[in-house]
Amino acid sequence: MSFSLFLLLTPLFLVFIIRKYLKSGKKLPPGPRPWPIIGNLNQVGKNPHVSTAILAQEHGGLISLHLGTQRLDLQGLRKQTLRHVDEVFDSWVGIINERRSVAAANKEHCFLDCLIENGFSNEQINVLALELFTAGTDTTTSTIEWAMAELIKNKNVMFELQEELKHKINSNTIVESEISNLPYLNACIKETLRLHPPAPLLLPHRAIQTCEVLNYTIPRGAQILVNIWAIGRDPKIWEDPLSFKPERFLGSSLDFRGKDFEFIPFGAGRRMCPGLPSGITSVQSILASLILRFDWILPSDQDPVKLDMNEKFGVTLQKNKPLQLIFKHLN
Repeated sequence: MSFSLFLLLTPLFLVFIIRKYLKSGKKLPPGPRPWPIIGNLNQVGKNPHVSTAILAQEHGGLISLHLGTQRLDLQGLRKQTLRHVDEVFDSWVGIINERRSVAAANKEHCFLDCLIENGFSNEQINVLALELFTAGTDTTTSTIEWAMAELIKNKNVMFELQEELKHKINSNTIVESEISNLPYLNACIKETLRLHPPAPLLLPHRAIQTCEVLNYTIPRGAQILVNIWAIGRDPKIWEDPLSFKPERFLGSSLDFRGKDFEFIPFGAGRRMCPGLPSGITSVQSILASLILRFDWILPSDQDPVKLDMNEKFGVTLQKNKPLQLIFKHLN
């Protein structure tokens, strides 16, 4: 599928958040009429990945949203956040300085040593470490939670996965080299990422210069978001898109490494998620271990079919109600 054709077919491939171009006279992508001061904030709501997908059904796959004209911080949240972040950073300074002092004599190199040797400042190292820690933990845990929820809700899928692991894993320990021989496990993970991408709007980007897309003007400085949550549920691309069917990925070359624009849970191009290899390996190993070693049920004889699958938008896409399960060891 060509990129241009994909833009036309997808219900919401790009969302442009444009703050300064209401009176520019340029032909911006269509979108709902903004209100004074607040713009379209009232239409975005608590779940912007859902609301923007609905707006795209009316205005098309390329839309403009106006989110006010100024940054407001009525509760002083910015100041409070910066204070807490500074406290975290201060606790790391001692570790960094200690590493700097022994770097010359230390024969074993770690990631921190590489940053120090390449001239990174303490502030740069702090920011990078925080980003790596936050991205690595949140995306992995949310993906595993959604995968377990879908497996509990779809008992036939759980059974198929248990059978694959039972016949292809010879011990209670998952070895990384064995993961490539577990096609159904990998299909389950892909299907989870299709329905529940950790970052449903990916990370915001900014247009570095004015350009045209599909005969619409994208002004310099416009913030750009990609609603991959909507892409993963587009009936023009996926058959029965709301159903959890890992089989759709079996025997398919469709992958999440940025080459197939209908499936980009980690982005694409130079700015796709740099932690993709380690993150996916963690999800594969943890999920396989949980299913291989334990049997899982809902507490209080809850009906799996009625399991609450509502979402909560945040840094990552979480379940609105955390998943609670009871496990027992498998023989």
